[in-house]
Amino acid sequence: MKRVFDYLIVGGGSAGCVLANRLSECGQYEVCLLEAGGSDDSIFIRMPSAVGVPLVTPKFTWAYESEPEVHLNGRRIASPRGRVIGGCSSINGMVYMRGHPLDFDEWETSGAEGWSYADVLPYFKRAEHRAEGGNAWRGSGGPLKTRYGELANPLYRAFIGAAVEAGYVESDDLNGYRQEGFGRFDMTVHNGQRWSTAAAYLKPALKRKNLKVIYNALATKIIIQNGKAESVEFTCAGVKHEYSASREILLSSGPINSPKLLMLSGVGEPTELLEHGIEPIHCLPGVGKNLQDHVSLYLQVECKKPVSLNAISPLDKLKIGARWLVSRDGLGASNHFECGGFIRSKAGISRPDIEIHFLPIAVRSKDDPKQKEHGFQVDLGTTKSKSVGQIRLSSSDPLDPPKIVYNYLSQPDDWAEMRACIRLAREIIQQPALSEFAGEELVPGSDIQNDEDLNEFIAQHVASGFHPSGTCKMGSLKDSLAVVDSDLKVIGLTNLRVVDSSVMPVITNANLNAPTIMIAEKAADLILGHQLLKPEVVDFHIPDNWMTQQR
Repeated sequence: MKRVFDYLIVGGGSAGCVLANRLSECGQYEVCLLEAGGSDDSIFIRMPSAVGVPLVTPKFTWAYESEPEVHLNGRRIASPRGRVIGGCSSINGMVYMRGHPLDFDEWETSGAEGWSYADVLPYFKRAEHRAEGGNAWRGSGGPLKTRYGELANPLYRAFIGAAVEAGYVESDDLNGYRQEGFGRFDMTVHNGQRWSTAAAYLKPALKRKNLKVIYNALATKIIIQNGKAESVEFTCAGVKHEYSASREILLSSGPINSPKLLMLSGVGEPTELLEHGIEPIHCLPGVGKNLQDHVSLYLQVECKKPVSLNAISPLDKLKIGARWLVSRDGLGASNHFECGGFIRSKAGISRPDIEIHFLPIAVRSKDDPKQKEHGFQVDLGTTKSKSVGQIRLSSSDPLDPPKIVYNYLSQPDDWAEMRACIRLAREIIQQPALSEFAGEELVPGSDIQNDEDLNEFIAQHVASGFHPSGTCKMGSLKDSLAVVDSDLKVIGLTNLRVVDSSVMPVITNANLNAPTIMIAEKAADLILGHQLLKPEVVDFHIPDNWMTQQR
């Protein structure tokens, strides 16, 4: 049976849940949200300390992996995406980081008119309810609850102290005036539970009669006639359906599945579509191109005092879980990414290009003989890599995964920046503030020092930061790789927009969930024709010495 709605949203993830709320809240429009996954009703999603479980649970993910990466010794790199209501906000690390203000100014200069930092700041603020209160940079009263961790483990403060001793600054708010430096990380946790966009935006809206949500609905094609997106074909429980939108179809399937669905629908580079027997409907060569990501690896260090989380026994885990079930607090209420920092890899760049997460545990496999030995871990990686990849179809079958080529470390600068990550992190770990805790370096090991050995370690251990973006690039009509314009409309088509991290013209220098939510907040105003929020010009830190000094 064919159904007609005003707005049809394809993908109930970080952006789709925002749109479902904002487009239905006036009650004037009939809104339908199609989500390929199911419910998020799982303790492993809701409990913050179970952060690592949803990411590797097939029920909740598209278990994608890259093609063999040429510069990483031919390794295939895991690239899971959320296949559950809330999308990646239901399986991610719950780190709320917006990115540097200059990232958004770069969007505007690259052709995304109206997306400068001043333009997007009010939408960040509209989305957020910061537990510590709002100010010129931060929001209060929004649906998305954020808070800091308690830093109860002494290793957190010791790490921040060591960073200060190494010559960096402790920032009061890494999402505020000063991103460069070290400090507490915001997390999307509220009342001790993961606060995904499903929790923040969708669930409060489910009682509305004008909002319909269909789970386990796999979109297979957008029907385009005479340059207009008319309807979406999808399957649910083995049955094929077609729903149409009288106003707009909004594609919010993420940086891998949004370009995939466009290509399956005949939108993309014609020669690539014809390879799979797909009739080209609309030529947009940029679909699937401009793939950008953060890369990540970790250092592990022995902890000389029994304060890390490695020695938590199965009985301890039961106690932590029981406490969380009863009171929603304790270790169960933390994602454990409670502090970290942003630094520059070298002099001559004006904003940080390295992000560091600190963990008071050395994460090891169950069969590792050192699994229960005390340790801590520094997750780090470059965030402004010049390497660019692409998404391509592997076939015309919607059930087949796409071909993902990141081209990680394909540029010489990437190697130098990754080596800098390791050396700068080691320097911090060696400071006096950590001397009572830091023992032997376990990974990569103190014997890995010269460029050649570091390069081999990097090639063998670099992984995705799980922040793919850019595959439906926002830009000007003069940009041959632009897929959407500054209103997020698919260029050359009507009634079709893309709203997710795929529209980012350039990746931000921090975790992508916060800016993805911001994009959806602004998109809602664009879609509804509302007056855009007034730009807010605020000061932000740029170091005076950035041309000549690394810190």
